[in-house]
Amino acid sequence: MKTPRARQVGVKGVNVRRRALLLAPGSGLPSLLVTTSLVMAVTAVTAHTVAADEVLMVTLVGQIGAKALLGIGSSQPRALAVGQTLGRVKLLSFEGTAAVVEVDGVRRSLRLGEPWAGPGVGSAPAEVVLKVDNGGHFHADARINGAPVRVIVDTGASFIGLPAAEARRIGLAYGDGPRVTLSTANGTTWGHRVRIDTVSLGDISVHGIDAVVQDNLPFALLGMSFLSRLTMRREGDTMTLTRRF
Repeated sequence: MKTPRARQVGVKGVNVRRRALLLAPGSGLPSLLVTTSLVMAVTAVTAHTVAADEVLMVTLVGQIGAKALLGIGSSQPRALAVGQTLGRVKLLSFEGTAAVVEVDGVRRSLRLGEPWAGPGVGSAPAEVVLKVDNGGHFHADARINGAPVRVIVDTGASFIGLPAAEARRIGLAYGDGPRVTLSTANGTTWGHRVRIDTVSLGDISVHGIDAVVQDNLPFALLGMSFLSRLTMRREGDTMTLTRRF
């Protein structure tokens, strides 16, 4: 009986060699044994070598099973599991259309299709410059767990403050959070204390931030639970926020 010749199939740089070996009856082994060997062609994937001080573009481009598909630099997209590191990039969390990555110790929340030019080693710390409005307030466009939220910088607030309607809009489950009593300029009120995974302001992202959700709060406040992790510098009508850690 002839043994079938090996058949080689190429799939995007991966050579799959299949061979069927027929054994004689009575040998004590299965009558059909199929062996498969996967031989990776090292030269099939051309990876761009990124210098340690080069700004690195990272993009969440899709999903393969439970893994995030990341475009890193000019290389072909690669699938990473949570906790896995590839070069200078580490995947910290992933939930379908959102991921948190770390490049050279700097963390960033990514939405599907959203590119981020990560920092290079020795580059200046991430910072955001805000302009004062006519009322003397500093407004900013933040992202809370990836959702856009317009906030007012308030150094007098101990925590990030969110109106209940805004918390519901961005899908923040606050009802089970502990109820807390708050002292405000208008007297004593109450709210629910919650933990926010990620708060981003420009290129600054901070993780694990305490916040309070209140029914009667007229607008979102960016309080000291976030600001204490930054350096704040005011010069005239501008405020510069720089990440400290």
